Amino acid sequence: MVRFVQLYHPLPDHARWRHAEQYSRDLLQTTEEVDESSSTTLHHVFICRRTHPSHCLGIFHGENPLNCSFNIILFDLVLMILITTMLRLLLKPLKQPRIVSEIIAGIFVGPSVLGQSKKLTEQVLPDNAQFVVANLGAIGFAYFLFVTSVETDFSVLRKVGKKHVYSAVIGVFFPITTVCIVAHCFKSSIHGNLAKPVGIGSVASSVSVTVFPVIYLILKELRLLSSEVGRMAMATAMVSDVMGIILVFAFVAVKHGQHSGADAVWFMISVIVLMAFAIIVIRSVLLWVVDKTPEGKPVDRSYVVLILLGVLVITFFSDMFGLVFLHASLLLGIVMPDGPPLGATMVQRSRTIVMELLMPFTFAILGLNVDVFAMANYGWSNLEPLFAMVIAGYLSKLIATSAVALFFGVPFKESFTLGLMMNLRGLYEVTIFLKWLDEGILETPTYTLMLLLTTLMTGTCSALICFIYDPTKQYMTNKRRTIQHTPPGTELSILVGIHDEECVAGLINLLETSHPTMTSPFAVYAIHLFELVGRAFPVFIDHDKPERPPKYINYKKIHNALKLYQKPRSEYVKLRSYTVATVKRTMHQDICDLALTYKATLILLPFCNKRLDNLAGSEIVRHVYGMQSINSRVLANSPCSIGILVDKGYTHNPIAMQYYHQLFFRRCVILFLGGADSREALAYADRMATNPEVSLTAIRFLSYNSIGDDEMEKKLDDGVVTWFWVKNEGNSRVAYREVVVRNGEETLAAIQALDNDTNELWIVGRKQGINQVLLEGLSKLSENPELGVIGDYVASTDFGSTASVLVVHQQIMRG
Repeated sequence: MVRFVQLYHPLPDHARWRHAEQYSRDLLQTTEEVDESSSTTLHHVFICRRTHPSHCLGIFHGENPLNCSFNIILFDLVLMILITTMLRLLLKPLKQPRIVSEIIAGIFVGPSVLGQSKKLTEQVLPDNAQFVVANLGAIGFAYFLFVTSVETDFSVLRKVGKKHVYSAVIGVFFPITTVCIVAHCFKSSIHGNLAKPVGIGSVASSVSVTVFPVIYLILKELRLLSSEVGRMAMATAMVSDVMGIILVFAFVAVKHGQHSGADAVWFMISVIVLMAFAIIVIRSVLLWVVDKTPEGKPVDRSYVVLILLGVLVITFFSDMFGLVFLHASLLLGIVMPDGPPLGATMVQRSRTIVMELLMPFTFAILGLNVDVFAMANYGWSNLEPLFAMVIAGYLSKLIATSAVALFFGVPFKESFTLGLMMNLRGLYEVTIFLKWLDEGILETPTYTLMLLLTTLMTGTCSALICFIYDPTKQYMTNKRRTIQHTPPGTELSILVGIHDEECVAGLINLLETSHPTMTSPFAVYAIHLFELVGRAFPVFIDHDKPERPPKYINYKKIHNALKLYQKPRSEYVKLRSYTVATVKRTMHQDICDLALTYKATLILLPFCNKRLDNLAGSEIVRHVYGMQSINSRVLANSPCSIGILVDKGYTHNPIAMQYYHQLFFRRCVILFLGGADSREALAYADRMATNPEVSLTAIRFLSYNSIGDDEMEKKLDDGVVTWFWVKNEGNSRVAYREVVVRNGEETLAAIQALDNDTNELWIVGRKQGINQVLLEGLSKLSENPELGVIGDYVASTDFGSTASVLVVHQQIMRG
């Protein structure tokens, strides 16, 4: 099959840096001029080119699979995904975000690396395949903007403080001024459209404006969303983003105005009409969809499909009316109601397809326009002005943002980290470079330099942020915050983490078993952890303040249950409750921050589990929401002691929550295997022993002939056990026994012998300081390291006990 197509003329080596479209126009103009001498004007030049069939018969028919267009596109997609994955694995130890590896992967398939082989390029990325890749990349970027803007909540702007506004404003205008000054100094060396005010303004805006979705994605990857500096950076980026949108529209209007003032007017009218239509009509329809969706249910699939189709429709009309088509998808995402049900559903249904299947084409087309050899041939004298403007812009933004933060009392390290965060760049900025390349503001060498400098700046800032700023260091305290070291008769500060409604009954029962009294009061700080979906900015709600939480956060049942528990005990139980909506990977920071703020002695966390009763001998199955990873991170960073409760009572008594204020664990057994965690567990159990309704059995495990004992740990254990026994010697509800074992098998046998239907709570230390002889041969049995070997066994279905389990971990001194 053959067809007539417009002539494709490869760029000669001396002109490789010139834009292909402009070069083709020059070539056509030259052809016309030549033909004028022969009284013939040639308006179109055609050649015959063999097209690629969509599918091939197969290699067994002697056909090359890469001669088929469908196989070429599939091969390009797989190649981009494989290169990106390998680069992410290689760059991860260097603390590089995903965007860096994706840009480098795009450069790898371009003329700078693989493109050096013409034969390979003709096979893998022929001219017509590049056309398809470019359009798929544009569609992918449109959906990327839609998904990221859905998560953006501009209502946060009402809550930003002065330091965020000043940081954003000064952090935008100071770099712009600096870039303009540098450009003036190099005005004799700047050539082409880059020397015009539009070109200088483009470079200045790219280094001065920080885009919120970019900051959000990178900080999420670096696990800094819930950190103090991370929140400050996102609030500042939100203000900066608004300024950036205004600057972009102003830039496009000026660009239109270069040809005619009427064009600029019509452009602004089109923008206003589009925004009005989106805010008034589209948002009203979307809110109607939310109202039609039953509470707690996902949005109907047909609505999801129509909205995703609407992204393409509004992008088409935006481009048809001369607007920047990408801003239409951005606007549609902004007017989308954030959070569940609609915003969360759209993000969950589309993120994977967009990020993993469409975005590789976007990075491929970015890399296909990068040519480091053309940049080298362009000459340093031509690149020096642009290099100076970009570097000066980034440095001035770093200095300006850091100086404003210092002025508002932010420590130097945090201020400098904030400046680095505001210099992070991502897909939005590099795609704008491609737009400038199409409009002739940049040429291939200058585009290549801008992309490389942006990638280098993002990679450098990310590595420096991880090296300089560690939000967990503040949890490294040298003050003892444990139950064991809390003097009797003082207030015990407890932070309770709640994941869902099922956790509440067991945690309240444990608090009641702990026996708060007038002489030993409790200060309870409850934090309800809510996974953030469909929204980028974390939500922190203090229920003691008159703040209206988002509608999609269902907190009333848990909050009311806690208040119902506290109300009759208000004289000796203080309660303050919070709700936090954030991503799972940073939830532990919110827990530790609150524990540090209120100087908590103990953090109580639920072990959210689902039991498969129909599988004999099955172990505890991890909760589908992955809350155990949160517990592990809290254990690694906590500024105080921790208790993890495996509550089995709620599973067997679904209506327990209705009567939780009458329930507590009446028969408790503590397994004392020695070490710091066991000593903390015994100190906690001693508080329970003061409850007149609770009976306690303490079992101490000793190794045969003291084999494997650590002398210091043994002395500390003896002291705590002796104190416990002397204090409770006259208490008829407390029993103490000692068991001598030779290995882990005998330890488990002794624990199994203690099990009976009357036990309601097992208390065990996690793992610190335990004589390993007592656990010999048991390490392979543990599947949940956050519970320790013994805690995991007692909580498992293999053990067969219906009693709940409390695993105690004593604070580790890190200061």
